[in-house]
Amino acid sequence: MDKKLIAILACPICKGKLIYRDKDNHRELICKFDRLAYPIREEIPIMLPEEARLIPLEEVEKIK
Repeated sequence: MDKKLIAILACPICKGKLIYRDKDNHRELICKFDRLAYPIREEIPIMLPEEARLIPLEEVEKIK
């Protein structure tokens, strides 16, 4: 995913910074504050809260 695009995207809920993660060919943008992971499908970030996955607290603590 384009680093310039990642730099300008923000969480639609809190407007905070997102972290790009590509783990096992599963790409997502993560908001640590809201504990949400927004999926990236076919190079398009899906920035809809209803499409986001809630991240367990244990997983959030491991994300850098």
